[in-house]
Amino acid sequence: MTVISLHQVSKRYPGGFEALKAVSFSVESGEMLFLTGHSGAGKTTLLKLIAAMERANGGTVLVNGQNVSTMRPAAIPYLRRNLGLVFQGQKLLYDRTVFDNVMLPLIVTGQPYREAARRARAALDKVGLLTREKANPVTLSGGEQQRLCVARAVVNRPAILLADEPTASLDSAYADEIMEMFIAFNQVGVTVLVATHDRQLIGKYRKRVLILDHGKLQ
Repeated sequence: MTVISLHQVSKRYPGGFEALKAVSFSVESGEMLFLTGHSGAGKTTLLKLIAAMERANGGTVLVNGQNVSTMRPAAIPYLRRNLGLVFQGQKLLYDRTVFDNVMLPLIVTGQPYREAARRARAALDKVGLLTREKANPVTLSGGEQQRLCVARAVVNRPAILLADEPTASLDSAYADEIMEMFIAFNQVGVTVLVATHDRQLIGKYRKRVLILDHGKLQ
């Protein structure tokens, strides 16, 4: 079953810069793949189109059969309940505990507190942070903060996980930890799309690779 499908998608920003040019590909349910390319190739833009954070200027973006390009704003939060998002610049809440950071998506979607707390602790356990649930995120290492972002992304049990340079600024040990978590999520059926420019990291895993070059899919 196809869960993500792009057909002749283009994205142009004010000033005429073309971030994506006639991009077409599809992703099957339960698949894991890498999206790579040079800095500025269009990787982040592509993920933002899938997550309905931006709109395409041309072509069709389908996620779970829904046309994201024409989706009403009121419908977007419901789309994102099926998406786990790990984007650069997704700020943690430093005035709240690790536990509260992971609880937030569940509170927003109206989960009963007891069930939300159980799921939050299960997500923290999966990323190895259960013993730090009462800590402030500022006291975590860079790798631990990234793992916290992953826990927050998967706490809603998304069918699709999108990650934009999730290992950027991490040393190789922490990077491997993050990637092994994505592999584990994929092994239980989560569709995973990871954008990264780290070819060495990609080379460690035998997964499908999409290459962007100045907005075009190679």
